[in-house]
Amino acid sequence: MTALAADAYTDANFTIGSAGTDTGEDGWVLNLDGAWITQQIAAVDQKLRVLEMPTQGSAVIEIGGVTSLDTAGAWLIHRTELALLERGNAVDCRSAIPAYARLLATVRANDAHTPEPPEPTNAFIAMIERVGRATVDAAVEAHDLINFLGHSVIVLGHSIVRPGHIRFTSLVHHIEQAGLNALPIVGLISFLIGIVLAFQGAEQLSKFGAEIFTVNIVAQGVLREMGVLLTAIILAGRSGSAFTAQIGTMKVREEVDAMRTIGLDPMQVLVLPRLWALVICLPLLTFYANLMGLLGGAIMATVTLDLTFFQFVRQLSGAVTLWTFWIGLIKAPVFGFIIGLVGCYEGMRVSGSAESVGRMTTRAVVEAIFLVIVLDALFSILFAILGV
Repeated sequence: MTALAADAYTDANFTIGSAGTDTGEDGWVLNLDGAWITQQIAAVDQKLRVLEMPTQGSAVIEIGGVTSLDTAGAWLIHRTELALLERGNAVDCRSAIPAYARLLATVRANDAHTPEPPEPTNAFIAMIERVGRATVDAAVEAHDLINFLGHSVIVLGHSIVRPGHIRFTSLVHHIEQAGLNALPIVGLISFLIGIVLAFQGAEQLSKFGAEIFTVNIVAQGVLREMGVLLTAIILAGRSGSAFTAQIGTMKVREEVDAMRTIGLDPMQVLVLPRLWALVICLPLLTFYANLMGLLGGAIMATVTLDLTFFQFVRQLSGAVTLWTFWIGLIKAPVFGFIIGLVGCYEGMRVSGSAESVGRMTTRAVVEAIFLVIVLDALFSILFAILGV
């Protein structure tokens, strides 16, 4: 808030006089003088609030004596005008230099009525309302996601029947981005998890003199659950979010609409290569993660249990079956499909601005991880029922 004059600031003040004396007219006049700026108007503000004003006749606000004026002072003058008008006075503001007149006009033009805040509702009713609104939103989103799932399955089915519809250049690019470039982070995380499993297993089993079964814990944990689950979570955060950001940015730039205009199907051009890339990459990355997890467990077991590497391998061969190995790999393409599906779906929902891209990217990561964990739990129940 900047004052329109830089004179030596004096306290804002006002006096009331007779219009017949000062202007030759009937009514009364409010003479303003001094600096009507934020730092000087506190006292005059209180006086104006309790000022006893005549209720009839004309009123003149004479501001020729004002030496400085800023937005706060202009608002105070405008508020006084409104108070006089509400009392039935005819108000005339005079002697304003052009800069003051423009500021007063701006304040008058922007004096918008602020609606009253809504009445506070009962906290319990408000909570029920929020829960209901969230439930409806979740149902609508689930409906849209199922529609997108159906469309994606149809496109995938057509691509299997007619492989020529797959854009192999784009597919190879996404395999490199989602699979090859993810090898360092997937390998490191899996290696460390193998070390943690071996260390914790040895720590607990040593109390019973059964340290050798640490190998069983590492093998079952890595091959059945941790290898595929960690790989899926890493890809959800890394590739799923990238898919949403890429497609969302194209939506913001209206490139997706341009594709439809020239006869290209965004499902085949954008979604299909990404889905195939994750369906192919996740089993391969899971196999790699399993190897790194077992390697980490083997190193920790040889350190803490004084086992040789060959003893670890011999115990490992007896601790796992072929199904133990395949259970993790069977889940991998399903997880890859879900991560790609959610990433592309949220990217297609982007609209408006870059802020929408960020919001949908966050949603894609959260939803993909949530669905992966839910599916993993369902797979565990299924395999328990099947006895594998």
